[in-house]
Amino acid sequence: MPVQGVCWFLCCSQGFSLLGRDYGEKEEEESFELRNKEDLTPIGRDKGMGMDEDPDLIVKWLLREVGGSWIKHRRYWFVLSHDSLDYYTGPEKGARRLGTLVLTSLCSVIWPDKQTYKEAYWSITVYGRKHCYRLYTKHFNEAVHWACAIQKIIDTKSPEETPTQLLIRDIEENKFNPEVVEHIYQHNAILKYTQDPLYAPLLPFPYGNLEHTHNGKGYGSVREEAVKLFNCLQQLESAREPVPIIQGVLQTCLDLRPLRDEVYCQLVKQTSHTPYPNTAAHLRYWQLLTCMSCTFLPGSNVLKYLRFHLKIQSQSPESEMDNYASFISEALEKTKCRECVPSWEEIQMLMNRQEMLCTVHYPGPGSCQLYISSHTTANEVVRRMQERLGLQDSKNTFALYEQNALWEQPVAGNSLIADVLTFTTKESESKSQWKICFKLYCLLDADSISEDSIEYLFLFEQCHEMVVRGQLPACEEDLLALAALRLQSLMGDFSTHVPFPPLDELFPGHMLETRVLMSLSAPQAAPPCQVAAQECPVTQRFPAGLLAGTLWSHSATVAHKQKMENDKFLRSRLKEEAAVVTTAILERWKGLAGYSSRDSMAAYLTIARQWSGFGCTLYEVDFYIQSSTGNVSQKLWLGVAATSVSIYKQGESEALESFPYGQICSYGVSDSNTFKITAGDRDLIFETSKLTEIMQLMNAYFSAIHRQRGKGEDPDTITFRESTDVGFRHMASTPTLLELPSHPV
Repeated sequence: MPVQGVCWFLCCSQGFSLLGRDYGEKEEEESFELRNKEDLTPIGRDKGMGMDEDPDLIVKWLLREVGGSWIKHRRYWFVLSHDSLDYYTGPEKGARRLGTLVLTSLCSVIWPDKQTYKEAYWSITVYGRKHCYRLYTKHFNEAVHWACAIQKIIDTKSPEETPTQLLIRDIEENKFNPEVVEHIYQHNAILKYTQDPLYAPLLPFPYGNLEHTHNGKGYGSVREEAVKLFNCLQQLESAREPVPIIQGVLQTCLDLRPLRDEVYCQLVKQTSHTPYPNTAAHLRYWQLLTCMSCTFLPGSNVLKYLRFHLKIQSQSPESEMDNYASFISEALEKTKCRECVPSWEEIQMLMNRQEMLCTVHYPGPGSCQLYISSHTTANEVVRRMQERLGLQDSKNTFALYEQNALWEQPVAGNSLIADVLTFTTKESESKSQWKICFKLYCLLDADSISEDSIEYLFLFEQCHEMVVRGQLPACEEDLLALAALRLQSLMGDFSTHVPFPPLDELFPGHMLETRVLMSLSAPQAAPPCQVAAQECPVTQRFPAGLLAGTLWSHSATVAHKQKMENDKFLRSRLKEEAAVVTTAILERWKGLAGYSSRDSMAAYLTIARQWSGFGCTLYEVDFYIQSSTGNVSQKLWLGVAATSVSIYKQGESEALESFPYGQICSYGVSDSNTFKITAGDRDLIFETSKLTEIMQLMNAYFSAIHRQRGKGEDPDTITFRESTDVGFRHMASTPTLLELPSHPV
């Protein structure tokens, strides 16, 4: 008998008998299947069998993959019974049985598909506790028939329960009887701390290597990963830096959801009846349990078991274990499933039971630092920022944005700020610098904003962002005036000692390109060398014969050289135009001497308000127009404002058409990238990558309108409720707000 089997037998003989059960000291694989395969002949038969003896049996010659031989596949007679899958040397009575795979609820079947089809054979794979049968047949229908029959038998088996599950149930049933609970712990080592390795998971998992279901991340079977995780837990005791191990465990639990309950059970085991409970090595388990409790919630049964465990540990007051137990109990009341693994900084804060410091920027050079926990949502931060900046009474609404130099996206109100920070940290390491910004979201009443308030600064800064992005239609003269007013508001009167900021921070870049293209559209004389080349025929420049084969390569070289020269010429023209524009801005800046910062901001916004769509948010869309020849798309701007939705031709200030919200019957997402608005008897169909943002903003405006009528919620902030429904919103009732992910997936 193997050494592990001897240990298992000795431990079972010392089992807990008070409740009529015997449990082993080590939960090895034998505890799952206490059967002798020699006693499991199908339907009580001894050796050979045939189809006429039992109509429920499935018998067939199949090929099985074998190892350790130069022959890959061998032909055997397979028999499927109600309890097992056996194979024999042949169909005759008295044939020798060569192997048995006992079928339980934990067995699994991989069905035939095109990926496993090779060498004219379809394959099915059956995973058992100790064996894996890879079977092959030439007929697809036959392979499906076998897979279906085996799966049907597996489904009829009662669920397997591990000793740990049985003990958890016993503890739950006797939780009000401390003596019985203590007896259970004393007589079942599987529930207590150990330095020995784990040979099998504490919870039942299917047999089989299903790594193709884990996005190619290199995971083995769930059972194998469960055993590896326990080994990682034990390494925490001696690790010099525990954070990488903790992150690895959390990442595995994020990728393999079934392992979350398993890790909770392993951590409860390693924090129970520890010989040296107050050592730094033992507290590592409590620190990982703290991180787990702030990242994932266990299942209901494991959650009850965990709460009972924390209650027991809290009976030793003023200890570190008691402090961690109290912290974990509070965290379990607030935790939602996270979108990503906590960052290095967050894990360090959780290990010390502290809060993180989050920097929130707002328009202009300002920022605020707030303490947040792993459960703080974007809505909570918005409310705290409004209180900090005195914006509680504003009629407009605010939101948080993820932002870098080129891109920004609003953060859903119920998103966890810890997840947003983790995402921005990762992106900042690989790309440009990311930050969280607090900005105006729905501009409901721009006229009521006082010029002396910080909200006026918000309006000015966000208006300038639109100008620089080219989303405020204006003539070139107005754009030059806006750039000069921007300089005056930031730096005061003109001075040669004041550094001039980059032009792209003052003037929209596409206007420079437009100026260059317009100047190039006029016919210009070509260089003499090009004229000579154009007048000389190709046949004269490259005579036939030896050089004929090199004509294409020479032409490609000439084309590449010409492209390089054109690019260089365009860059020089852009520099020239930038210098002209800079000179024009400086001249206008000199004329603003004496303007205060507030005067400059007011003049800036006065020019911007001349656009009828001032205050709306513009989205670039492909607008589909139905015609006799089919659907025709045109690139337009969709403007979402406080009172209406408008369509603009890009760069033009007048709307092609506007639809007040009172005329809109419904709006919503019709497929993965198409947005549809029904206004009266018209259907407007757009294609855009900003579906959720448009939907969210329209929902926010509709909610704000209803709140103003006294039918809404808290007027301080928009609350984004989670919803997976992306269908149409009809105006019979207040639209439900669509959930927006906190970062692109």
